Amino acid sequence: MKSRNLLVTMLLWIPFLLPGSVFAQSIVKAEQPLTNATLQQCIDYALSNRPEVKQSVLDEEIADRDIKSALSGWLPQINASGSFNHNFKQQSQVLTTNGVSSLLTFGAKNTSSLVLQADQQFLNAGLIQASKSAKYFRQQYRQNTEANRINTVVEVSKAYYDILTSNEQLNIINENIARLQKQLKDASAQYEAGLVDKTDFQRAQISLSNSLADKKRTEELVKYKYAYLKELIGYQGKENFTLSFTAADMEKDVLIDTTQMLDYQNRVEFRLLETQRQLQSINTSYNKWSYLPTLSGFYNYGFNYQNQEISNLYDKNYPSSILGLRLVLPIFQGGKRTHEIKKAQLQEQRVDLDLENVKNQINSQYEAAIATYKANLNDLRTNRENVEISRSVYNTIKLQYDEGIKTYLDLMTSETDLRTAQLNYLNSLYSLLASKLDVKQALGTITVNQ
Repeated sequence: MKSRNLLVTMLLWIPFLLPGSVFAQSIVKAEQPLTNATLQQCIDYALSNRPEVKQSVLDEEIADRDIKSALSGWLPQINASGSFNHNFKQQSQVLTTNGVSSLLTFGAKNTSSLVLQADQQFLNAGLIQASKSAKYFRQQYRQNTEANRINTVVEVSKAYYDILTSNEQLNIINENIARLQKQLKDASAQYEAGLVDKTDFQRAQISLSNSLADKKRTEELVKYKYAYLKELIGYQGKENFTLSFTAADMEKDVLIDTTQMLDYQNRVEFRLLETQRQLQSINTSYNKWSYLPTLSGFYNYGFNYQNQEISNLYDKNYPSSILGLRLVLPIFQGGKRTHEIKKAQLQEQRVDLDLENVKNQINSQYEAAIATYKANLNDLRTNRENVEISRSVYNTIKLQYDEGIKTYLDLMTSETDLRTAQLNYLNSLYSLLASKLDVKQALGTITVNQ
């Protein structure tokens, strides 16, 4: 017997244990560490874990429940009502027969009833509107989710590229520090040997200190940029969050077809307004349908009890039952329906102007994005050439300085030019990648994983 009770207890606990297990598994999945994450992995993580995206998905589910709740009005509505009355003074009426009056008392001192009623709508303007708009409401919330996903892809990509750029800047600064440390060592040796005065040594010290300060500043900014990216993707893992990045990968992903034609239907913002236009059109029709009558059917069955004594009240039932139709025809409402129709038509015109306005905005956004992209592409090519030229100049002047032909000031200037050219190239590379995302967003060609 004890074993049987134990088995029953375990079975009863299964429904409570399973959700917890599933929940725990989902948490582990959400908190899986991202190490050496690629851009696509960051985007996938963000689309699954970013709060804004999750909220959009929840909004879709809430809207679906609202729609189902509204459409439930087409189904039979069954209600039950009950009452109990004790009449301290029963109703009475004078009855006169052949000049003789008598007092009649109606009912019993104690009455009780239970009524079951079913109502069924056959014609109802509000329910017709709910049926016709359900499709577009669902579509509207799906499009809102799509818009949030697209914004997430763009924001995460830019933040990812920003971190890559900063890390490449650190590599350049470290290379510069290594060169300056060697120059400081050489200048110190030459100064101690009496070959040069102490100015070369001091200048080397100043340049090295400035580069070390730049390194510290860049490292601190990288920490913030990592924190910002973690916020964007909704990262909740406790482990270190690291990225996989190489400048070569960034350089391979800079080109885009600039001959693509702009199609408004590709933009989710435009499709959202079209959906709103459909909903507004249905709202206008609803105000016209308000002239229609409301037709519904009903059926009820009542249990009625009457007795002079409370203890015997439910001894005998006096049932009643009704089946019928109810027709409500709105005749005059002070002109309200006419004004509502005119208002809905004006709102349709307003949405039409919104569509026209968003077209102009999309055109302007695309022209700005494509112009910025082309300018950044030209800057990248120019800065790439400048890096090669600056490196060649630095190598030449370094050899000449080692042979005593060039001064340390010339060497320092060429080193600064090389470092500046390298950083300019990295900044133009990031700007180009960001402007490419802007072009794709303007064209509406950014795809998101569902």
